[in-house]
Amino acid sequence: MAGRRQGADGRGARALSPVATISLAQLFGTSLWFSANSAAEGLARDWGASAADIALLTTAVQAGFILGTLTLSLTGLADRFRASAIFVTCALAGAACNAAFAWWAGSVAQGAALRLLVGLSLAGIYPIGMKLVVSWEPARTGQALALLVAMLTLGTALPHLLRASGAGLDWRWIVTASSLLALLGAGMIRALGDGPHLPPRRAGTGGPRRSVLGAFRVPQFRAAATGYFGHMWELYAFWTLVPLLVAASGAAAGVPGGTAGLSFAIIGIGAAGCLLGGRLSRRFGSGAVALTALALSGSCAAAFALAWDALPGPAVALLLLLWGAAVVADSPQFSALSAASCPRDLVGSALAIQNAIGFAITILSISAAAAVLERLGPSAAAWLLVPGPALGLAGYAAARRGRHTRND
Repeated sequence: MAGRRQGADGRGARALSPVATISLAQLFGTSLWFSANSAAEGLARDWGASAADIALLTTAVQAGFILGTLTLSLTGLADRFRASAIFVTCALAGAACNAAFAWWAGSVAQGAALRLLVGLSLAGIYPIGMKLVVSWEPARTGQALALLVAMLTLGTALPHLLRASGAGLDWRWIVTASSLLALLGAGMIRALGDGPHLPPRRAGTGGPRRSVLGAFRVPQFRAAATGYFGHMWELYAFWTLVPLLVAASGAAAGVPGGTAGLSFAIIGIGAAGCLLGGRLSRRFGSGAVALTALALSGSCAAAFALAWDALPGPAVALLLLLWGAAVVADSPQFSALSAASCPRDLVGSALAIQNAIGFAITILSISAAAAVLERLGPSAAAWLLVPGPALGLAGYAAARRGRHTRND
């Protein structure tokens, strides 16, 4: 009950519910993720960074996150120590590395190394934040994780808002602001602590005795993870392509902020999609919501590929907004299904390895979609995203059928 005592004593926990506290802390912590994106123009001016260099800085964060989540999961560290302690430590480390990127690095190579370290730190913020939610609200995990992912989605959209608003701050201060937010998030989780609904962690250095890979032998976990992997093929590639698709289609004509303003709306509306999905999961279940959202986003990708050049700009904008709302709404529901189906003493490790594999998939899909868009155009890039939802739906169904076959 230590988590409850800490929560009762912390001022942030008194003002907000545990899930709201974790969600805000997650927003603040994951603001580190895309802080370099909002500094692209400044980096081009001060470092001579090209578009490829900016992409390298983004890929470095993804690579660090994958390495960190694999380490947390395969070593059992995610379930060996208090989730709140891991979150706080990683938020502090990420804030320091992000500030060093702003004020110490002077080249793309140095910046990429520090962004890699930021990605490593984020591995202890995002999946561990999901574990914290499970520790406080196991009975409403789908709705609670929906709020968590909504905050991550807003953080993803934020660089586009900064560009649209024409903020005149020096890029170093914009990046530093993310570090200050991460420090605030660390303080909130330090005050809250762990929830009471997970098994006691194993003492000493022995950690969990079972391999996290054993979670994939559970049909329900395998089904949820397969759906999640199909979703990840589409999600980050879509977010990367949004401003390019908007510009190519002319959908931003007459929209305040132009391409950047509409891009912010398309990505940011995913937060509303997450929240709506979380509410619906209470009535229909996480599985139904996740599969519906995955099918809808795949359908939007196909519709865009077929008709973007024949539709008027406002219709294309509406289609992209619908796509943006659906493309991330399934993420928290698949994570909720995974958390509910894996062994309770492996929740942190299982979510971490699911994230690691999912984000490894994003590196492939982002690179492929960008190359296809450049060479073959928007229709081909959109078609490239369709197999993610299709394979995710098929894999989920196959894993569920395997479960029922064995039960029979």
